[in-house]
Amino acid sequence: MDFGLNENQQAIVDSVAKICAGFGDDYWSERDETKTFPHEFHRAMADGGWLGITMPEEVGGAGLGVTEAALMMNTVTRHSGAYSAASTLHLNLFGPHAVVVHGTPEQKQRWLTPLVKGDQKACFGVTEPDAGLDTTSMKTFASKVEGGYRVNGRKIWTSSGQVADKVLLIARTTPKEECKRPTDGISLFYTDLDRTRAEVRRIPKMGRNAVDSNAVFYDDYFVPAFDLIGEEGKGFYYILDSLNPERILVAIESVGVGQGALERAAKYARERVVFNRPIGQNQGIQHPLAERWIQLETAYWAALRAAWLYDNGKPCGAEANAAKFLGGRAAFDACTTAVMTLGGMGYAKEYQVERLFRESILPRFTPITEQLILSFIAERVLGQPKSY
Repeated sequence: MDFGLNENQQAIVDSVAKICAGFGDDYWSERDETKTFPHEFHRAMADGGWLGITMPEEVGGAGLGVTEAALMMNTVTRHSGAYSAASTLHLNLFGPHAVVVHGTPEQKQRWLTPLVKGDQKACFGVTEPDAGLDTTSMKTFASKVEGGYRVNGRKIWTSSGQVADKVLLIARTTPKEECKRPTDGISLFYTDLDRTRAEVRRIPKMGRNAVDSNAVFYDDYFVPAFDLIGEEGKGFYYILDSLNPERILVAIESVGVGQGALERAAKYARERVVFNRPIGQNQGIQHPLAERWIQLETAYWAALRAAWLYDNGKPCGAEANAAKFLGGRAAFDACTTAVMTLGGMGYAKEYQVERLFRESILPRFTPITEQLILSFIAERVLGQPKSY
């Protein structure tokens, strides 16, 4: 076993860190306060060639694995941008996988090349208000018409819908009751997000405000037939291809948020003097910080192991889910400890940890809840009967 980074992997970390260092606390605080998309950061990452790290070389990507993407994203979230920065890049790394595997050569060039160059942004239209994680019960329906489809329905928590050019949209094309299996009859499209034809309503939320989240209303929305990915009715299975990479990336992004908060808390504890001694000299401060480091290290290596399994074509469902569970918990605990270490100043925006704290709750329940992860592990690993 080799737990060290090779030369190319270390170069990825160093190069991405250099870009992130150019976007400090003031930049991200301003984006959070004004709820403004970080276009400059997105452009810098595109110009550095990082938006295509997992994309095929024929569309301008680097053709690297989930391991390299994980190292990149951990570096991004460990810096000032935290989860907001990750969310500007996230979809590029796992969302278009269905296009890579099932798209035609023409579709790949038309769709993926602009994403890699940073000339277009995309969003993900999957979750619905009444279906949640029960994707097969979605109500959004795409009716076949001449030249394409007419889509009617509603999606929720569509990130970057205010700025996205494209949407990866999933919809039923055959009613559930007419399908042999509930997972049949669902189709996947990659199409223009035209905000003059679809209502994109921003959702006010606790954190990660630099990247908008939205409810999107599709009312007789036309999608051309050439924007269908693969075969009609197979979209659910295409989405499955990207689930494990998504969990791995969310896991290690979460860890980066926690690592950034822990570094800030440790620095404060060394410098803050009360009763003529730094507060970090007190074990009541030391021990929680040390415990958070242990949690974060555990989650970090769990995520990299899951990434290695995926890149080597080995089963990794349990490991990817476990890493996501550990990463979410470790990030939240680290950010909570950071706020408590700084005390009153942890509640102030100046020291940034309150922003990280607000972002750290998100990976506790997205893209999948802790409860469903535990059910998955109980059933698939421990052989327990299905509970739902």
